[in-house]
Parts: sequence; C-alpha cells; structure tokens
Amino acid sequence: MINPVIFSFNIFGLPITLRWYGVLVMFGAIAAAWWTERELRRRGENGEIVWDAMVWVLPIGIIGARLWYVVNNILGGSTYYLDDPIKIINIPEGGLHIFGGFLFGAITLYFFLRKNNLDPWLFLDSIAPAILLGQALARPANFINQELYGPPTKLPWGIPIEMTHRLPQYADLNLFPDSTRFHPTFAYEMILNILIVLFLWWLSRRYEEELKPGGLFSAWLLLAGLSRSFIEFFRPDQPRIGETFVSYTMLVSFIMALVGLALLLARYGKLKLAWAENWEEEYHVKPAEAKPATSRARSAPAQLAVSSADEDAAEEEPADTEAAPLKPKRKPAVKKAPAAKPAAKKAPAKKADTTTKRKK
Repeated sequence: MINPVIFSFNIFGLPITLRWYGVLVMFGAIAAAWWTERELRRRGENGEIVWDAMVWVLPIGIIGARLWYVVNNILGGSTYYLDDPIKIINIPEGGLHIFGGFLFGAITLYFFLRKNNLDPWLFLDSIAPAILLGQALARPANFINQELYGPPTKLPWGIPIEMTHRLPQYADLNLFPDSTRFHPTFAYEMILNILIVLFLWWLSRRYEEELKPGGLFSAWLLLAGLSRSFIEFFRPDQPRIGETFVSYTMLVSFIMALVGLALLLARYGKLKLAWAENWEEEYHVKPAEAKPATSRARSAPAQLAVSSADEDAAEEEPADTEAAPLKPKRKPAVKKAPAAKPAAKKAPAKKADTTTKRKK
C-alpha cells in the first residue's frame, strides 16, 4: 500500500508533515477553480473573480466538511471526538464530509456574491460541474488512507484493507481473513462524478441556447443527489437512522435530488412556484466587472487612432523627405532664367542687320 505521508521533518521541534490526502484535496480544489474560471469567462463574466472567492470559500468549506464529519461520527454512536475534542482540529488524519463543504461553502459564496453584486445563478451554473470534478480528483486519497470502502466482495476489483483500517464489524479475522476483499466505494463515486461532469459539460454545449440560468445547477443537484444516494448502499461506515437502512447522508442526498428536480421543473414552467415566476431569463453580468472590458474597448479605438495617426505621419514623412531635396533642385532652375537673356539679346542684333539691309 502507498504510504499516506509523502515526507515529514521537524523545524525547531515542530513536526511538518505533507500527506497525500492534503495534496490531492488541494489539487482537486485548484482544478475545480480552474474549470469554474473558464465557465465564467464563457458566460461573459470576469473569470478571475473565482480566485478571490476561493480565498474565503475554500478554508470555510474545509471547516464545514470537518464539522459535518465529526457530527456524523457522533450520530453514529462514536465517542472518539467526545473523548478527545482536540482531535477535531486534526484534519491531516483524514475525515472530511463533502456535504459540510457544500453547506458552509455555499453560505460563504452567497455572502461573497452579494457583497460583490454578482449573479448567483451564473456562478452556480459555472461551479456545479467543477465541484464534482474536484471531488473526483481527490478521491484517490481515500484509497491511500484505506477509507470509504464498502462491504466484502468477491468481485475481481475488490481491494484489501489492513486490519488497522478495518471497521469494527470486519475486524474478526475468522470471519474476514486477510484475503478478504472489499468494495472500492470511493472509486464508484469517483467514476459516477466523472460521468456526471461529462454529461453536464455536453449538456451545456449541446443545449447552450436552450439552457436557462439555474438549469445546469438544478441538473447537478438532481444527478449528484441520486448518485450519492446510490453510493450510500456501499457505505457501511455511515450511521443509520434508527434500525433502517437509510443513513443520514442518504436522506440529505435524496432531499438534494428532490430539490434539484423541483428547480428543473420550475425553471422550465412545468411546476408553478411563486418565487420562480420572476426567475431571470438571462445572466446578469456585473457592470463593474465589465469596466475593464469597456476600458479595453475604449482603448482599442484610441490605439487605432494613434496607430492610424502614426501611419499617416509615416506616410507624410517620406513626402517631406522627398520634398526637401527638391527645393535645392528648384533654385538652380531659377538661376538659369537669367542665362536665357543672352539669347534674347541676339534678337536686336538681327533687327539691326535687317535695318541695314533696308537702308541698302
């Protein structure tokens, strides 16, 4: 198995450890932001604004993901964090729940968009596929940490799990020997996420003119909720509600899918909701963000004027340089005019000859 720790060293007695978990989570977050930036630009918004939002959304989203994981763990009957609360802040050991990241990140993003007067539907449609992409790219960290696996299986793609990482119900070596293989649940979710990303990407291109603001986000809610509800059947580590097979995460996922379905129906007029009657038909690009584009647009004619003036000047300069040498050429021509006078003096001489002839 892969060592979860890439390297570790001490600085003044303080241990510094770089783990695959943190590296892959950050890689997924950066990839998601990159995708979002491109989608924002495609819709006419300033894509760079996503990096400003990341400064707030990412750390608060990680805090929310950790808190959701801790609460979920306690709901399952574990006293691990209650016995030693300081471990709650020990994020490097693993333990983030994506739904907590969704919740806290969405709240943070809402206030960020409101403060900067940005269209929330434009951002949600741009971010929706990117979230699943980032989540999929970070999933291999679960394999390295040997977590988020499913029940035992005899399928050829089952993975081994070391005893130190097994759930209590699979710790009995008599029932589950070392040769036991388990469902790679994290891989199932990673594949489903990638498929949904590809579908949403195709949908946004194929029906670009037909899609209305909020349509892509609603589709994401529906598909992501359904896929996670399915994944929960392969998550024996998730706490159940009472004696049922339904986990808390499955319930939230199903509600998420229902909300997405309702939004889709309301968006396209199949479901009448009072608040959806004035749903915008086009994205609202922030005027303030349009200023750089306007200044560029204004500077373009100025540059054209300057360049055309330069071209005119360049065209005039050769004319001047050509005219300058012509002046000295004209001066000799003026000087030659007196030289023609001797020819004019010969005329009187001829007259004199005529006169003499007449006198004769």
